[in-house]
Amino acid sequence: MRIVPIIVCASLLAGCSFKGVPDPTLSARDAEFMALVPDAEFDPHFARYEMNDPTREPPGTIVVETRERQLYLVQPGGKALRYGVSVGDEAYGWTGKATVDRKAEWPAWNPPAEMIKRWPHVHAMQGGPMNPLGARALYLSENGKDTLYRIHGTNEPEKIGQAVSSGCIRMRNIDVVDLFNRVPVGATVIVR
Repeated sequence: MRIVPIIVCASLLAGCSFKGVPDPTLSARDAEFMALVPDAEFDPHFARYEMNDPTREPPGTIVVETRERQLYLVQPGGKALRYGVSVGDEAYGWTGKATVDRKAEWPAWNPPAEMIKRWPHVHAMQGGPMNPLGARALYLSENGKDTLYRIHGTNEPEKIGQAVSSGCIRMRNIDVVDLFNRVPVGATVIVR
């Protein structure tokens, strides 16, 4: 009779499949810059996986679950790619629906005036490994207006899984390159 509970448990776990996703191919510049960002201990809970889609959104949609610290890219066939992220801390978090307005590789960083007022030590920077936006950035707009929020890489990979940013969604550089390669301008982004 013990075999029945084992079969039931095995069937339930089979529905919760996680499959690793290979790293994207990197350019020579990507590899050089990314090698300059310090390695950090990494919690496998925030690794990039293909899994059953928990969002119920159409394929191509990006869904950020801020409480889970996870970003989902909805795939066809009831699947999603899940990436670990850092999100805005409580004072700076943002939720809503936006559109990927533009994308940039190793983008320059131009902190908004409110951020400079809070932290006078921050300043504009050209793209590169020490830039807080990391390897890629997806710029978000709402009703045609820049939200000032981004989905971007980070030079602080040890903070993935935390609420630490000024509202942007941070990803490991290798993950944001993967997302950047898969998502077109015009994609829908839902932050909950």
